[in-house]
Amino acid sequence: MKKLVVLLCALLALGSSAQALEVSAPSALLMEKETGTVLFAKEEHAKLEPASVTKVMTLLLTMEAIDAGQLHYDDLITASAHACSMGGSQIWLEENEQMTVSDMLKAVCVVSANDCAVALAEAVAGSEEAFVEKMNQRAAELGMADTHFCNATGLPAEGHVTSAYDIALMSRELIRNHPDIRQYTTIWMDSLRDGASSLVNTNRLIRFYEGATGLKTGSTDSALYCLSGTAERDGMELIAVIMKAPTSTQRFNDATALLNYGFSTYTLETVVPETALPPVPVSLGTQATVQPVLGEDTHLLLEKAKAGDLQQTVSLAEAVEAPVALGSQLGTLTVTSGEEVVAELPILAGEEIPRITFVQMLVRMLQTAFLAD
Repeated sequence: MKKLVVLLCALLALGSSAQALEVSAPSALLMEKETGTVLFAKEEHAKLEPASVTKVMTLLLTMEAIDAGQLHYDDLITASAHACSMGGSQIWLEENEQMTVSDMLKAVCVVSANDCAVALAEAVAGSEEAFVEKMNQRAAELGMADTHFCNATGLPAEGHVTSAYDIALMSRELIRNHPDIRQYTTIWMDSLRDGASSLVNTNRLIRFYEGATGLKTGSTDSALYCLSGTAERDGMELIAVIMKAPTSTQRFNDATALLNYGFSTYTLETVVPETALPPVPVSLGTQATVQPVLGEDTHLLLEKAKAGDLQQTVSLAEAVEAPVALGSQLGTLTVTSGEEVVAELPILAGEEIPRITFVQMLVRMLQTAFLAD
């Protein structure tokens, strides 16, 4: 009887969890930003039209150009005839109209302006066609195996497809390495052209979801309603991707359900050694010890139920022989929750220790002898 009760409780828990994560969209994914951990997935590799969520890649390449010094926020871009010919969402750029990179980024992030997306693409690569080549190259570098881009906007085009998983990958790259994009993606209402053009964000989460940080909506008759929605709470940022939702409302409801699940179930912990890591003796080195440091990847994504009683155990080499390379492993910091090991983090050499030469050894011996006298 006791086993039956336990089994029924487990089934009820699974049922309620599934109900809590029920999404209407045929394809969806939830990812944590720092670790890239997928927390929920439904047909995440289905190749579907992304509509204007395509512009996540357009924004990524533009921000990378800014970081490289190729573009600057206050640079003026002159709108080409091609950029002004875009249909769909736009701010009605006129040919030869000039606008700053910053204002065009605002227009793309807030109202999904196709004309500004193409103008930025031309500023980065010289033409939209050349920019699309860069988009597909960058997609390949990020491991976006389900993706092929045909334009910088997401307007319908034969073969222009991606997946929920790939959208999460490029969204993560954008928000993780270019946090300045938030100055645009978190805008709810604003204006351009000295107040003559009003902007209201197409992403309803920005107004109505606590901690929303972005990122990009998209919709066409064939793609239906898509979204890469991002939000941050208590130092953890999540990416909820929805594709081909039947209505705009269901798109946002699905994203809200995924984000609520992630924030209620998981926490992001940063591991710091409880006590200072002692130097490790080095034999035959130019110095007697090497200072160990914890590796850079110190973020742990944990279920909240396991995060309340974390314990640390440090295992370090008793001694090492030179040469010691910077970043070589000297030990392990093990994190446990109860009896369960939740992480094993490498402890690395924080400096390079070359092997001592014969001449250096001789000088050291003479110095030791002199001091002894």
